[in-house]
Amino acid sequence: FFRTFAYYTVKDRLTQILTKVIDTVHRNKNTFFEAHGDEGMEAEKKALSFFSKLRNELQTNKPILPLNDEKPDTQIWNQYLDYQKTLLSNGEEPSWFRSPWLYVECYMYRRIQEGMLLSPPISEFDVFRDVKNESFFQSQQAMLALCIHLQELKGKMSSLSNDEVRDEIHKLLQVSLWGNKCDLSISGGQDNSQKTSVLSSLEDFKAFILVDDMNSLWNILSRNRDGNTESRTRVDIVLDNAGFELVTDFVLADAMLSLNLATEVHFHGKVMPWYVSDTTKRDFDWTIQQCLAINNKWMSKCGQTWKENLKKGRWVYHEHLFWTLPHEFCTMAEVAPDLYTELQKSDLVFFKGDLNYRKLTGDRKWDFTVPFSQALRSFHPAPLCSVRTLKADVQVGLQAGVGERLSATETDWMISGKYGIIQFSPAV
Repeated sequence: FFRTFAYYTVKDRLTQILTKVIDTVHRNKNTFFEAHGDEGMEAEKKALSFFSKLRNELQTNKPILPLNDEKPDTQIWNQYLDYQKTLLSNGEEPSWFRSPWLYVECYMYRRIQEGMLLSPPISEFDVFRDVKNESFFQSQQAMLALCIHLQELKGKMSSLSNDEVRDEIHKLLQVSLWGNKCDLSISGGQDNSQKTSVLSSLEDFKAFILVDDMNSLWNILSRNRDGNTESRTRVDIVLDNAGFELVTDFVLADAMLSLNLATEVHFHGKVMPWYVSDTTKRDFDWTIQQCLAINNKWMSKCGQTWKENLKKGRWVYHEHLFWTLPHEFCTMAEVAPDLYTELQKSDLVFFKGDLNYRKLTGDRKWDFTVPFSQALRSFHPAPLCSVRTLKADVQVGLQAGVGERLSATETDWMISGKYGIIQFSPAV
């Protein structure tokens, strides 16, 4: 265990992220003072004390503690801790280095939220806001290239054949895939922005897509193009990172509507700051507003369209507590039946990124060739597709020999972000 990527993540990367949280809260003390006076200053001290203690717990492998705030999910988290205790023998306590990686990582982000909740009146402050905003602004050139491409595509879409439409959507799906490289939780909150246009590199990147199930996706998406004005196609996107990746998701969603491949797109975000760069409602709205306000006609035109899509109900934003629980997705029907029922309304659900993939597959050490649908176990609400660059050591559904060959030549192939998948599973 002490040589694994999981151990490195918990011991080094999570510590690094907590240190940045402490620094961010301290740097914003003037903001807290201006908004709340002495009360804000006291709250800042309280939050700093909480996070310093949390960092010490992590570094010294202390037992996992129950949550002490009073949010709707507090009891669920504490019940999950009780469940973890049942998995250990001889009365051993779950601790930071002696618990499942997925659980401990999620738990840290939930404890960060607890630290803010217990520090009113600054409880609403997003400790990752500054790095998310910075990442957005540093990726502007790449976003601009993408928005120009989208507007040019819209200008010629009436003359495109079905094959050309398929190729265009495939291209934007690949952009959305490689946009998933921009993950601040992997870089420990360091600069992760996309400086150059991904579009010009797609051919070079194709060799690094280990699974590409575009044909299966096209079978679903092309149904709506057959001219049946009564048909409705709902596509859902379970979001990952804010910043450049979110804009790639917006562009893909916009294109699917414009090219008559979908009639509505539903986005699913996080209810609290999560994994540094994950998308919250504030990030979602802020990104559209920034695109709208930027002094560039192509980008602001995109922002305007996206705002109208929300207004007209062609785009719908959802948030649910389940996405920020430690539970695997195969438990969703039991733990969050309302969310499972919502996803069952979809014709196709895209799951962006690594954390979603880990929860889809239960973060288990599957053999590389195990079929994706088997690794999902009981989670089959609708046809679904994982779009991720590999940054955690779990991968299924590969052709025989591929995983072994890569392991022999590149020891870090599952965690480097160099490889990607567009992996489909039908509804069962």
